[in-house]
Amino acid sequence: MIKFENIGFKYKESGEEILHDINFTLESGSYHFLTGPSGSGKTSLMNLMSLGNMPTEGQMTMFGKKISSLKREDLFELRQRIGVVFQDFRLLKHLSIFDNVALPLRIMGESDENIKNYVSELLDWVGLEKHKNNLPPTLSGGQQQRVAIARAVIGRPKLLLADEPTGNLDDEIGFRLMGLFEQLNRMGTTIVIATHNANIIEQFGHPRLILGNGKLHSSQSSNAPIAQKIRNVF
Repeated sequence: MIKFENIGFKYKESGEEILHDINFTLESGSYHFLTGPSGSGKTSLMNLMSLGNMPTEGQMTMFGKKISSLKREDLFELRQRIGVVFQDFRLLKHLSIFDNVALPLRIMGESDENIKNYVSELLDWVGLEKHKNNLPPTLSGGQQQRVAIARAVIGRPKLLLADEPTGNLDDEIGFRLMGLFEQLNRMGTTIVIATHNANIIEQFGHPRLILGNGKLHSSQSSNAPIAQKIRNVF
């Protein structure tokens, strides 16, 4: 699914090196937490995996294709396979909640009937169906976070990247949405979640990618009682 070989990344404006000598491979259908202190480059790494930025060094392979050799239209096609939950939500303020969530399905060419059914069902599941006609600025930060998550998962992406997806949510809603991620993963979606939430990391027990000093290390969490409980429910 993802292979990074000697990847480095610098911001063109400042020339500051954020990531260097990053090497890892994520298999299709895997699930990882990305952790590390603030300022360690987690968001920059997520932006590379989402094809929002390109590396300044090294070779990046996504979905079996070397990114450096792809044309612009090929990159667009690959991005359609990726769902992203950004830390700043990036909702379209002039579109209703329904239309924000429906956007990936419209790009994919789904019928209006399917869009209505899928979006209504998912908004109901995340507790926002009654807000479907609202504009994003009328919602709280936690509600906007749920809209962003719904938009990211509505098309059942092959790869889901989430940057602090439970940061604005209470424990009950956060737990519920983590269950949604578990379900997507069981259906074959590869998932990477960047988080500072030690409780979630410990309870769900997925392997960790640990970022520090611009380099990446990995370790395996040993226990996952809550994750096992969720697998039995969904």
